[in-house]
Amino acid sequence: MAHEKGTRLIANNKKAYHDYFIDEKYEAGIELVGTEVKSVRMGRCSIKESFIHIKNGEIFVYGMHISPYEKGNIFNKDPMRIRKLLMHKNEIRKLEAQVAQKGYTLVPLQVYFKNSLIKVEVGLARGKKLYDKRADIAKKDVRREAERDFKIRNLY
Repeated sequence: MAHEKGTRLIANNKKAYHDYFIDEKYEAGIELVGTEVKSVRMGRCSIKESFIHIKNGEIFVYGMHISPYEKGNIFNKDPMRIRKLLMHKNEIRKLEAQVAQKGYTLVPLQVYFKNSLIKVEVGLARGKKLYDKRADIAKKDVRREAERDFKIRNLY
C-alpha cells in the first residue's frame, strides 16, 4: 500500500510476515498529539512488538513506540502509550467478528504517510506454526541460491 504516489514509508513490521499469514489488509488513521506527529515525521517510530486490540467498539494499537520529540519538553507524551486507530464502525465490527470467531489476530504491518496524513496498515492475521516458518525459510534459501547461480552464470 505504501508504494502508491504521495506515500512515504515510516515504519515496517517485517516480523509480522514471518510470524503470521496475512489474509486481509486495512488502512486506518491514527490519533496522535502534535509532538508525536513531529517525531513520526522525523522517522522515529517503531511497531516491531506492537499489536492491535478491539475494545468497546474502538480499535487501539498497543506497544507502538514513538520517540519523544527533542524540542517538545512538557508537551511530550509517554512513548509507549495506547493509541486509538481511526476506522469506520462497520470495518471495526467486521474485524471484531473475525477475530472472535476464527482465531485471527490483528497486527500493524506498516506506518506511512499518505499525502500529509499518517496511516497504519492493519493486517488480519493467522499465526504460523513452526513447520510453516521452516517451509518459508527453505523457499527463501532456494530462491536466493537460484538468484546467486543466475548472477554467476551471467558474469562469465
